[in-house]
Amino acid sequence: MTLSIAIAGAAGRMGQALVRAASDDARFQIVGVTERPGASALGVDVGILSGLPAAGISAVEEVHAAAASADVWLDFTTPSATLLALEGLRETSVRAAIIGTTGLSAAQEDQIAEAGKRIAIVRSGNFSLGVNLLAALVRQAATRLGPDWDIEISETHHRRKIDAPSGTALMLGEAAAEGRNVSLAASRLPPHDGVMAARSAGGIGFSVRRGGGVVGDHEVSFLAERERVTLSHQALDRALFADGALAAALWAADKPAGLYSMSDVLAL
Repeated sequence: MTLSIAIAGAAGRMGQALVRAASDDARFQIVGVTERPGASALGVDVGILSGLPAAGISAVEEVHAAAASADVWLDFTTPSATLLALEGLRETSVRAAIIGTTGLSAAQEDQIAEAGKRIAIVRSGNFSLGVNLLAALVRQAATRLGPDWDIEISETHHRRKIDAPSGTALMLGEAAAEGRNVSLAASRLPPHDGVMAARSAGGIGFSVRRGGGVVGDHEVSFLAERERVTLSHQALDRALFADGALAAALWAADKPAGLYSMSDVLAL
């Protein structure tokens, strides 16, 4: 059986990666793609946008037009665009959405959860199998190691990334907080900066680097007085995120309405 999918932001880096991955997999049929209002990619064939042969499908602005015959919607765009798209999907027969958008506020996350009452939504800050396994290991380590172990999360991304810390870093922070049975909001430390920047006990710290074309590096360190444990992941090719998103699409296509994570998809 072929799964019909529609992709948001087809000219973006993740949009192109999704198009290439789906075009190379007989289990998927791309039936529509979108681009932001005024974008030069509007009206351009999706294949051409991704460096492939023409596919006979052009980028449009209207979500309901792109997703009219889609089973699953894939969205790795911006918070405002994602929320508008979820509203536009009301006019379609889309059964599931895969949301990889980062930089969402708590209120916007609540709006996505509300949309999950209508359709199945897989929401994740990272669709990599390795990163989701890393999050499970971080959660376990935080459970086993006491609050006297400091937790520091560092991440590096390309210079064009807008949000900081990354959605993946925050996901790892949430995993660490869950392992300690606390909330990340209550335990997240401010950036270490200034003459009074001594570390507070029991907190979870973040550090961010931006530069070059780094796809994504993440490291979680547990530091005690006499030893240190470090868990890390390096993304070498953006295609790995597209592969994970398509796996999530296959999984979610027949699931009841609800808000799911990659832990559900991978049964972690």
